[in-house]
Amino acid sequence: MEGEEQTSVWNKETVPKVMKIVSTRLSQRDLISLLLLSPWLHRTLISYPSLWLSIDLREMNNAGDRLIAALSLPRYQHVKQLSLEFAQDIDDGHLEVIKRKNFSVRAITSCCPKLKVFSIYWNVRVTDIGVKHLVKNCKYIVDLNFSGCKHLSDKSLQLVADNYQELESLNLTRCVKMTDSGLQQVLIKCSFLQSLNLYALSSFTDEAYKKISVLSHLRFLDLCGAQNLSDDGLFCIAKCKKLTSLNLTWCVRVTDVGVIAIAEGCTSLEFLSLFGIVGVTDKCLEALSKSCANTITTLDVNGCVGIKRRSRDDLLRLFPYLKCFKVHS
Repeated sequence: MEGEEQTSVWNKETVPKVMKIVSTRLSQRDLISLLLLSPWLHRTLISYPSLWLSIDLREMNNAGDRLIAALSLPRYQHVKQLSLEFAQDIDDGHLEVIKRKNFSVRAITSCCPKLKVFSIYWNVRVTDIGVKHLVKNCKYIVDLNFSGCKHLSDKSLQLVADNYQELESLNLTRCVKMTDSGLQQVLIKCSFLQSLNLYALSSFTDEAYKKISVLSHLRFLDLCGAQNLSDDGLFCIAKCKKLTSLNLTWCVRVTDVGVIAIAEGCTSLEFLSLFGIVGVTDKCLEALSKSCANTITTLDVNGCVGIKRRSRDDLLRLFPYLKCFKVHS
């Protein structure tokens, strides 16, 4: 009998206390698994709203059904983050089902007005109409990932610019319908951006890139494949003094002039990729070494045929804290 009482005390008191401590370090999926272990544990975890601020359906099958089920649970009424990257099996049928409870981008955002992070990575069904519902229903977004949403246009960028002026992170990877006009609106109005991903977007020109100079808080900038970026654009980007990560892979119009401007302006650089740029030489490395030798830990100059001192030893002499020599394969 005494043993049963000790077990009961252990289950009712000790286990919940332990789980309260460790639960904050667990992923959402692990937390959901723990709910099934015991009624006491279930009640303990559910009683902490801070554990249920996100819904993570990344790479999951039956994501549509799972999202319907999750949004119907009281514990998710204060959700701030929703991840649907590579989520499978979400289609118009699911959207109609939840629309009665309020779904699609419109419905999800209606159910989660406190969202701060919204990621619909590679969702090719989303259109500007979805973004219109997003900005209407969710007023606190600071992190947006539209990567691969190829049907979004400048209309979406205008909506973002007008409604999310506190935005800190924006990913527009492969959003191929967007133009200089839309991007400029975001750059002018969203001045608190710290991270901007424009990977694989060859449609933008210096007309937009020059406006990046107004982002005084910018730390991360990915311009991989920016075929129209010239030294003039880089000269303006060099005004972003807090920049620590810059990807210039395959920016084929860039030369020493632009990289030297970056070296002199962005003296906190930790990550720089010049992969595939044939117009740069050892001169830009010398300039980078003078201003960023103590900060750069990742530098990719593979494919830069104009740079002669490209061996690991050569680079380490210039950048003693270098740890990564290759970003792209």
